[in-house]
Amino acid sequence: MTEGAAAQQAPVTGMTGPRRAAVGFIFITIALDMLSVGMILPILPKLIESFSNDNTADAARIYGLFGTAWALMQLFASPILGGLSDRFGRRPVILLSNVGLGLDYILMALAPSLWWLFVGRVLSGITSASISTSFAYIADVTPAEKRAAVFGMVGAAFGLGFTFGPAIGGLLGGVDPRLPFWVAAGLSLANALYGLFVLPESLPRDRRSPFRWKSANPIGAVRLLGSNATLAALAVVEFCAEVAHVALPATFVLYTGYRYGWDQTTVGLALAFVGICTTIVQGGLVGPAVKLLGERNAQIIGYGGGALGFLIYALAPSGALFCIGIPVMTLWGIAGPATSGMMTRLVSPAQQGQLQGATTSVKSVAELIGPFMFTMIFAYFIDAGAPLHLPGAPFLLAGALLMVSVVIVVSAGDATKRTLPN
Repeated sequence: MTEGAAAQQAPVTGMTGPRRAAVGFIFITIALDMLSVGMILPILPKLIESFSNDNTADAARIYGLFGTAWALMQLFASPILGGLSDRFGRRPVILLSNVGLGLDYILMALAPSLWWLFVGRVLSGITSASISTSFAYIADVTPAEKRAAVFGMVGAAFGLGFTFGPAIGGLLGGVDPRLPFWVAAGLSLANALYGLFVLPESLPRDRRSPFRWKSANPIGAVRLLGSNATLAALAVVEFCAEVAHVALPATFVLYTGYRYGWDQTTVGLALAFVGICTTIVQGGLVGPAVKLLGERNAQIIGYGGGALGFLIYALAPSGALFCIGIPVMTLWGIAGPATSGMMTRLVSPAQQGQLQGATTSVKSVAELIGPFMFTMIFAYFIDAGAPLHLPGAPFLLAGALLMVSVVIVVSAGDATKRTLPN
């Protein structure tokens, strides 16, 4: 029997050898994807700025529009890819998306103008929507009671990518601003080739569901989340948290460059520190924290820590004090896996792809709103005509949104206990 066949026939209640190997591949594929994203993170805003006559405020507005377009593609592509993965399996969706992402980075590496960069971001939004399929894969092969911890481990892959990606991107960008895109393209295509040979299918044919357009769209996806009161509350929590999170990629580079004078290398090293802290929290603390505190308390502490981190970011008068907020901020990392683990237990095995597509659509709405909102707020409060000079205003708003998440979690606590199975 092949490894892929063994993985398909393995029981969902255990973690057999092939299934552990599959989780390892998902960890690696997400780490490589995030390494690629991390490499271009400190470069793309500066590249946009170079096309905008080095005007930071104009670059912020354009970067916000780019982020909005990316999120719009995620909004529509995520439920479609989730439905396709429920119908045809996770493996082909993940592999084809990796190929598409690699080709997209090549396009951005060759982009001669803002319009070509814009097309690249649109394509990236479509191909990156496969991340939700990776999380559905984890739900397929992991027992329900262990999902929060495994989601945390997979979340650590994001941290590893951001540990090395921004630092590498900053160094490569110092040589040539297009070089990080070429390296990212090579990693994505190598990742697809690697998966072609080692990734087994996680969803057996007898557990697949038909593809339906009525559910493979943002409205249908949200309908699934509204089918259960607790699921709906958790979706609102994720929405608020995701809007808050957008403040970081939308304004981090521009804010630190404007307020502290950081160059690409310094930004890359700071983001690497973020990645180290994120990896420690999600890779080592999520499982013990959820086991010791319970999912609800882990959410409260995580979202509360994120709010405090944003406050430090907004008010720090120096780059050194800003960095103090980084380990505080990464406590946020224990909240997301706890929320995701709770949500996967509220739908059937055949709906895991739909669920991940739906939650990604919710996040996409947040990312559709967030980049434009936060960059406009940043541009407004650094403009010479602003009534108050407050560059940290986007971070203050983000912290307030996380506190809304805390309030919802606290108020929904009793309902969560009644609804979730033991």
